Order: sequence, then structure tokens, then C-alpha cells
Amino acid sequence: MPDWEDIIEVVLLQNYNTRLVVLSTTLLGIAAGLIGSFLLLRKRSLMGDALSHATLPGVAIAFAVMVSLGGTGKALPGLLLGATLSGVAGLFTMLLIRNTTRLRDDVAMGFVLSVFFGIGVASLQMVQSLPGASAAGLESFIYGKTASMVQSDFHLIAVVAGVASLISILFLKEFLLLCFDDAYASAQGWPTFFLDVLLLGLVTAVTVIGLQAVGLILIIAFLITPATAARFWTQRLLPMMLLSAGIGGISGWLGASISALTPDLPAGAVIVLVAAALFLLSMLFAPPRGVIPRLMRQYRLRRKVDRQHFLRAAYEILEDSQSGDVVSNSPFSFAHLRAKRTWSLRKLRHILKIAKREDHLEAADPGMLRLSEAGYGEAARVTRNHRLWETYLIHYADIAPSHVDRDADLVEHILGPELVHELEDFLKQDSISTPVPPSPHPTSNENSPS
Repeated sequence: MPDWEDIIEVVLLQNYNTRLVVLSTTLLGIAAGLIGSFLLLRKRSLMGDALSHATLPGVAIAFAVMVSLGGTGKALPGLLLGATLSGVAGLFTMLLIRNTTRLRDDVAMGFVLSVFFGIGVASLQMVQSLPGASAAGLESFIYGKTASMVQSDFHLIAVVAGVASLISILFLKEFLLLCFDDAYASAQGWPTFFLDVLLLGLVTAVTVIGLQAVGLILIIAFLITPATAARFWTQRLLPMMLLSAGIGGISGWLGASISALTPDLPAGAVIVLVAAALFLLSMLFAPPRGVIPRLMRQYRLRRKVDRQHFLRAAYEILEDSQSGDVVSNSPFSFAHLRAKRTWSLRKLRHILKIAKREDHLEAADPGMLRLSEAGYGEAARVTRNHRLWETYLIHYADIAPSHVDRDADLVEHILGPELVHELEDFLKQDSISTPVPPSPHPTSNENSPS
């Protein structure tokens, strides 16, 4: 385990090599998060994977060319140039397949991914036997090797990441239109093909500069995971891009720092694991779309539906047992309530337990129930809203009175005060002016399950 001095040294970036690695992966994560947002919305999440695998033949061919020219073949700019050219070739191969055939995008991406990666593996094996050259270390582009970064690598990553991020911001409006409706953009005269190529070119650039940091296999996770995590927090593009860039930057910084503290762990894998952890936290706890908040909202809605069904059933029982226009709050039997709906005994007891806790029920004789003052008022309001909606559906949605009870049940639980006032103003019926209007459908259907 690292001691506090090591942790402080990594956090404050006091070590030269650690500083280069952490800053490089952070900048790479920010750029990957921004570009990955467009890839996710464009429904081309595997595009980065295909392009990253397409860069491998370029690395091997660039090595062979530099060796044939009398060099060692290990110059990073030359290797990255070869990877870029190979990635561009894979990009145009995908576009050619998509635009000249009826094959779908996933077929084109799968073809480029498998064929180019196969060529790359074969090429790496071939360059091993070149006379007077050592191809050792080229495999690091597959898995990444951040420990070998030097200052020139940092400058290259900073420049490319900065330019890619700037272009994505400058073309924000155009990329937004392309992601959401490319057919409409084309009909309006926008150069969709150019924008598509530009977006994929940015993906290629980020992929190439990320080869040394996380490798061509894991770069797809760096492109997609931050954007996917950010998608759980918002439905707007600009906040999503900012969140994605932040998650990508944090993943790069934290992953590289953990790797620096535990040298046995490769930085690329740790970075991806940190991004995956942030994705998992977002998926579980993000308020707008997270799993746990969504389950809580569903639970609260079910609880609200059960409460309103109970209160309306209780009010209708009081109506049936009394004569006259005024319905008074009086005790009613448990058996009558159970017969009103198709509740199981266990569920009904659970509903009554919650109703007592919410002060909708008060003590009564054994086998009898009585609404509290607050419960009676809420029951009258719920019944009134239900019948307002029933009246509207019968007169303006052409719903049969015998079926309107079930249809009203589907909507009444989300009726807010403003919508209730709109219904009152729209209906403008004398009967609506009463506290609770009479049921507009046959009483024989009151006991129908809903």
C-alpha cells in the first residue's frame, strides 16, 4: 500500500513522469468525452472501436517503412502518422460500404474492425522478421503504455485534443442537427457528408492520440463510457457534453494517479475501470434517469394510485349507503371495501396501514372503517377529479360510458390542479359546479377492477 508521502507526491504532480501521464490522460479524457457525446447520439458507438482497430496495420506498415529508410522504426510521430492514415482508410472503407450498398452501419463497422485488425496482427508478425530491426514494443499500441510517455507525447496529445475539442464546440449546432435528424439537415441544404466525415475524422484523431495512453482495444471505452454516464444526468446536449468531458477528464486523472501509486496496474486498464465505476454510479443514482431514482418514482406512483383508489372506493361506498345530495362521513365495513375492488386481502391491509400512517383513516369499531377529516376531503377531491375526466372522455373523446371508468383510471393519477381547472372551464356544465358531480357511467360498472 502506498504511504501518505507517495499519495501527496502523485496528487500534487511532483514527479515529472507522473505529471506528464496524468495531464496527458486528463486532456485525452476531456476530448474523448466531447467527441464521444456525438458518437453516442449518432448511434455509432462501435465506430470508435472499428477505427481504433483499423489503426493497427498503419503502425506496422509505418515501422517497416521507417526501417527501410534506415531508421529504427520506433519514432512515435511516424508510427502515429501511419496509424492515422490507416484509420482514415478504415473510415472511408466504412463510408464506401454504407453509401454504395444496402448494408447497414453495423455491418460496415464489423467488416472494417475484423479485416483491418486481422491485417494489423499479420503485419506485426511479419515485421518481426525484418533484418536489422527490432519490433519489440509495437504491441504496446494494442494495450497502451503510458509509462513510456515523454514531453513531446504530451505536447502532441495536448495540441490534438485541444484542436478536436475546439472543432467540436465550433460545429456544435451542425453536429447537433446531424445527430438528431440527418435527413432533415440534408433537405435543408447542409453538407451532411462533410459533417459526417469531419465528425469521424475527430474520432480518428482522438483514437490515434489515445493509442499510447490506453491502447486501441480500450480506447472505445474512453470514447463511449463518459458520454453514456453523462446521458443519465441530463437530456440536453450541451450539459451532456460538459458532463461527459468532466467524467472523461476525471477518469483519466484518477486512473493515471491510481496506476502511478500501484505500478503493477496498467494505466489504460485502470482508467477504463474508473470510467466504468463512474458509469455505474450514474446508472444507479442519477436523479433524472438512474435506476434507483426511477424505482423510487415508480414506487411513489404505485403508492399514490393505491391511495387514490382506496379513497375513491370509500367515497363511493358512502354515496351508495346514503340518500340525498350531501354525502356525510360515516363508518363503513371492511367487507364492503374489499368487495369494491379486486384487491387481495394482504394488499388491502397494506393499503389501510399506509392510510392510517398518512392520517386518512381513524379508529372505528371492529370490522368497520372511518375516514378521517383529511381523508374524507381527499376522497371527495379524488372522486371529483375522476368524474371530471370521465365526463370529458364521454363527451369529447367518444368513450362509451360503460368503459370510461377504466380509461379514466389511466390518466386521473397525474391530474394536477391546473389541468383540473382547465377541465372545469372546458366542460362548463352545471353539474360540475357541485362539490362532487354524480358518476356519468352506469352504477353497475362501479365495481369493475381498475
